[in-house]
Amino acid sequence: MRLLLAAIGRLKAGPDRAMFERYWDRLSASGAQVGMGPATLIELTEGKAATSQQRKSDEAARLGKAVNTADFTIALDERGKTVSSDAFAKILQTQIDNSCKCTALLIGGPDGHAPDLISHADLVLSLGPMTLPHGLARIVLAEQLYRASTILAGHPYHRA
Repeated sequence: MRLLLAAIGRLKAGPDRAMFERYWDRLSASGAQVGMGPATLIELTEGKAATSQQRKSDEAARLGKAVNTADFTIALDERGKTVSSDAFAKILQTQIDNSCKCTALLIGGPDGHAPDLISHADLVLSLGPMTLPHGLARIVLAEQLYRASTILAGHPYHRA
C-alpha cells in the first residue's frame, strides 16, 4: 500500500527536516516488509487568500488534487479521533488487508482543514488534544507511521 503524506507548508533545512527524514527513511526501509510503501511526501505552499475560509478552501482543493489516487484518506485535525499506536497500526493493517492501493495522510495549513475536506476524509485523526506546530506534527506522524510498520513486523522498537 502506497503512502502519500500531503502537507501544507515546507519544512526548512535544519533539525525539524532532519528529524522528519530520520523517521521517513526508516519507514521506507521497514514498511516494505509489511506491505507499506513506497512513502511519498508532497509539500504544498500555504494559501494566500485574504480570509481563513478562502485559504482553507484553496488548500483543500490542492490537497485533494495531490492525493486524488488515494483509496483511503486520513485528515489530521485537532478535533479528530485519538488512537493508540497499536490501534493506528491496526487501522493501516486493515487497509492493507482490504487491498487498499494508496492511503493519503493530510496535514492542513495554519488555519486547519476546510469542512468539506474533513467531511470527505475516511478517518479524521488527532495526534492529541494539544496544538502542535505543523513541522512537529509532521515529525510525530512520520514516527508513528514508522512505529506502525515495526508493530506490524513484530519488531521490538515498540514496547508496550
